[in-house]
Amino acid sequence: MPWHSLLPAVSEYMIEHGWTQCYSTIDHFNWFHCILYIALYLALVEFGVYWIHKGLHDNKFLYKHLHATHHIYNKQNTISPFAGFVFHPLDGIIQSLPHVIALFIVPIHLITHLSLLSSEGIWTANIHDCIHGNIWPVMGAGYHTIHHTTYKHNYGHKTILMDYWMFGSLKVPLAEEDSFKEKGK
Repeated sequence: MPWHSLLPAVSEYMIEHGWTQCYSTIDHFNWFHCILYIALYLALVEFGVYWIHKGLHDNKFLYKHLHATHHIYNKQNTISPFAGFVFHPLDGIIQSLPHVIALFIVPIHLITHLSLLSSEGIWTANIHDCIHGNIWPVMGAGYHTIHHTTYKHNYGHKTILMDYWMFGSLKVPLAEEDSFKEKGK
């Protein structure tokens, strides 16, 4: 647990010392900028998590020593919400880095950042619960189960956009394959 709290503690220190773009007041609030910055923050996190997650799979040393612990749950009947929290501490820190890096790039309110960071726990349980909500373009449990069983697809974070549009690593759950074919027509 101390390892998992290290990155949030360091990022909070950086925020408190004004080293990031994170702000805590709403003196000059603008809805357009707020929504734009949240979208940019989420896009940066999505992009970063995709590449870090893919790198943890592609680099055999990192996979063996950090990420393999998470993938001991590799059969559909062994994946559960608890599997989402089985990480080597450094793996968890590395995969959380995009949240901190985004703070240096995107102006975002502290409460928004903390809310999005806190939602990671709920999200992690959700994509490992084997209950696929089938809401496009959300990376639901059906997609993530494929990731755990093939190891080479669906590296995305909260959406399938990086896997689908940008990098071609998406594998669609069978129930959705027909709707993807129809969209392509």
